[in-house]
Amino acid sequence: MNWNRPDWRGSFYPEDLPDDWMLSYYNTQFQAVYLPAVMWQAASDAIWAQWLGDTQDGFCFVLEPGDAGAVPPVSPRVLLATPAWTAAHVWWLDQAPDLRALAQRIAQQATTGSPLFVFSLTGDLVQLERANNLKQVMGY
Repeated sequence: MNWNRPDWRGSFYPEDLPDDWMLSYYNTQFQAVYLPAVMWQAASDAIWAQWLGDTQDGFCFVLEPGDAGAVPPVSPRVLLATPAWTAAHVWWLDQAPDLRALAQRIAQQATTGSPLFVFSLTGDLVQLERANNLKQVMGY
């Protein structure tokens, strides 16, 4: 999933929002974005500089592992989602939409102080907004 979702126009993104402002808008609502390998590997250094510049300091780019030779940009805000890292830090709404279970996971992560990123590969905006609200209510 990434921020460039035409099906979100009018329901999440304002109708008149320019395409090149979508990431800036997205980062005001969510703390991270999951980028497929094909997308982040194709991005030039200039594109990465733009993406990092268009987002807040606390916003993270979580990268799907790619080709063995692919090297992600060096930034504390760019995280490679290896299987072990993903198990510890990612909640996939598509696989586990139960918000009670998510609340338990949030509470668990809060005790360790480690981040928990919530993503939906299908782009289920309703579930993403519910999860985002839950995290805010729980102060996480």
